[in-house]
This record gives sequence, structure tokens and C-alpha cells, in this order.
Amino acid sequence: MAKESSRTPIPQHVAIIMDGNGRWAQKHHLPRLSGHEAGRKSVKQVVQAAIDHGVRYLTLYAFSVENWQRPREEVQGLMGLLRGVIREELREMGKEGIRLRTIGRKQDLPDAVREELETAIETTKGNTRLDLILALSYGSRVEITEAVQAMAREVKAGKLDPEQIREGTVEEHLYTRGIPDPDLLIRTSGEMRISNFMLWQISYAEIYVTPVLWPDFGKKDFSLALDDYAGRERRFGGV
Repeated sequence: MAKESSRTPIPQHVAIIMDGNGRWAQKHHLPRLSGHEAGRKSVKQVVQAAIDHGVRYLTLYAFSVENWQRPREEVQGLMGLLRGVIREELREMGKEGIRLRTIGRKQDLPDAVREELETAIETTKGNTRLDLILALSYGSRVEITEAVQAMAREVKAGKLDPEQIREGTVEEHLYTRGIPDPDLLIRTSGEMRISNFMLWQISYAEIYVTPVLWPDFGKKDFSLALDDYAGRERRFGGV
């Protein structure tokens, strides 16, 4: 049954494809890693903006499974940057009531990064103001494939009747189980593609694309995206 048409001023869950760090660096005649470092301030601004606006869940596409194919030096730099940010911002997350979560193949991450993440996840698990979800070594096709594999194993073991598999069954096997689907998907840098991000979960998300490169994206840009969302009518397939 289709959901009723509704107009909701503030999305419960915002997901962002943070794109444009490399082009920002090129534009400023800097190495690519400098673009990623510059994007850090945008993350901080957007997290604070989400809290200020009352957004409950914020998912950031930080590193895809395809990103492992990038030059080794860039990947190492990104992993080091990620580890440093988590460590440095842990106290602030506690102060602001932010719960850190991850989706993706955490097992692919370097041990030092994974340990830092697990410490932060455990430390912040009682916070309830904002769930900050980092998509790391994430790919939606991999996520769905792994969900199918898990269900197949359960069917083979006699724990799951294939005739009883519903949408909810699939959702329970995704990385995002227990997390509501995004209401709004933001993509920076003007690219008009989804890039293998939350393909199941964004089925009815409103999509907002801005030409602003991620390192230049701040609180004002986030507010503009929310204003645009507030002016839309979500029909969920209805009339």
C-alpha cells in the first residue's frame, strides 16, 4: 500500500554523497589529499547544521568499495585523515550528543582505523541527538549481494522459508537495518548520478544536486537543501 502524500519540513534522515574534493584541489592547484583535508571542515559544518535543524540521522558517503582502486598514496592519506578526525572529534561528539555508526565492509579497513572506529562507536552508543553514519568501504551492490547470500544461507539451514521473504526481510539483512531510509539525498559537485550509494534505501528519497564542490559546502548550502526539500510534496507513488 502506498504511503499517503505528505509535506514534511525537516527530513528525519539526510544522506550526502560528498563529491568534488579532487576538483577543488585541482582548482586551487593543490594535491588531491589537500582537497580531502579541506572537506573536513565541511563535514564539521554540516554535522552542526544537521543538529541545529533537528535532523535525526545523517549518513555521509566517505569511502566507497571502488575507492580502493585509487592511488595507494591517496588511499593511505585518506585512511590517516579518517583516523585522525575520529580521534580528535570524539570528545566533541560526546558533548553534542552524536552517536557514531558505520555501514559498509568495516573489515576492509586498516586495523588502526578500524580500532579507532570501534572505540568511538562504543563510546558514543548512548548518545541520542544525532546518529552520524559513515559509509566506509561501502557499495550498495555489495551490500545487497551480501544480504542475498545471508538469506540463502538461512534458507539452506532451514531457518528461513523463501516464500516468506518480504521487503522487511531484505531490510533486516542490509547494513542499515534499524535505520530509517533517507528522506533526502544531497549530492555535491553537480554530478547527476547515484554512484552505487544506498540503492535500496533511497527508493523514495528526494534528490537534491548542487554544483557546489564539497569543500565549499557549508551550513548555508545545507539549509538551502532543506528549504528545497520542504517545498516538495512526497507522494510515494500515489496521486
